[in-house]
Amino acid sequence: MGRRKRDKVEFRFYEIPHGESALALLGEAWVGAYGRGEVCLHFHNLFEIGYCHYGHGILILGEDEKPYEDAMISAIPANYLHTTISEGIDSWEFLFIDPDEILLEMYPNNPKIREEKRQILNKRADLFRIDEYPEISSVVWRILEEMRMKRPYYQEAVRNLVKVYLLELIRIQEKQMPDQKWTVGSGPAIAQIIPALHLMEEHYAEPLKAAELADCCRLSEPHFRRVFEEQIQMAPMEFLNLVRIQRACKLMSKKDYSMDQVAAECGFLSVSTFARNFKKFLNTTPYQWKKEESNTHSHMLNYNISAMKGWKNLPGS
Repeated sequence: MGRRKRDKVEFRFYEIPHGESALALLGEAWVGAYGRGEVCLHFHNLFEIGYCHYGHGILILGEDEKPYEDAMISAIPANYLHTTISEGIDSWEFLFIDPDEILLEMYPNNPKIREEKRQILNKRADLFRIDEYPEISSVVWRILEEMRMKRPYYQEAVRNLVKVYLLELIRIQEKQMPDQKWTVGSGPAIAQIIPALHLMEEHYAEPLKAAELADCCRLSEPHFRRVFEEQIQMAPMEFLNLVRIQRACKLMSKKDYSMDQVAAECGFLSVSTFARNFKKFLNTTPYQWKKEESNTHSHMLNYNISAMKGWKNLPGS
């Protein structure tokens, strides 16, 4: 299949439900023709694992195009530009995980090791044949089945299986790319701002400025702002506040912090600024959000921009 025109990029925002270690997109909703017509390149805030039950086509991973078929597994880091173009009807299922959170649990007192493992996991996106990589394939299959069946203790089982998956992937990456530095797969325009996306994800609690973000991308501030808004369709500081609100929701769902503590830990200078941004993105107040039982399940983003809930974009993750 020849290369198609790439004329649209989306950032798709996912949220792992409270108490879970993975977001699972399962079943018939993910059977269909992917990427037919307009090619919509996109990237996520989480690490994506895809399991192709049947179908065939092309998976665009950054600047690479890789053919896929039945019984293959994809591994795509966060902020990695990609899309799927199927030749017919495919059946995929997807898992989204947060390696940073898992690595923190695995190496709580060793930030250097955590960063080394993180760099390895983000080296590249790839496809694996099930028969060639039985160890990692069996782990992914078990996670899918645990999430599907939800038997007693499935959450604990999934948590440990995700750890095994990450370790198996690290083994593969170290063996296949021992001397290569971490790179981000993306097209020329989006590649220019990837360092800023990483900086915001890692240092959202700090008082970042647009000039700092531009500097880390080695761009002038006006050029950085223009490229960022063209690719993300949000201003850089608006996107930073979106990241902070997402972190605030995660914090509120897991810890009984005061709003002052949440605001401070997520990079807002005051509770009023936090509340104003929360209302802007979620159309409710932090207090109301925390009271609603349904917020222990995902309904983070209803903001009608290119940062959208990925599961509303069927088919295609």
